[in-house]
Amino acid sequence: MERRFVLNKQDAKLMGVAAGLADYTGTDPLLVRLAIILAVLVTGPIAILLYFAAGLLAANP
Repeated sequence: MERRFVLNKQDAKLMGVAAGLADYTGTDPLLVRLAIILAVLVTGPIAILLYFAAGLLAANP
């Protein structure tokens, strides 16, 4: 079975990236969101750009 990363629009807060990653990895969406916030605090704009890039790439497969 081939698994794909897709956005989860039902559980989305912004674009659905964190909820989609949580579905893909089988973890709690809150943990993924906290990890993204931590990454933004550590790396700043790099994590924000990667977040939006993941959202755009997953929206247009």
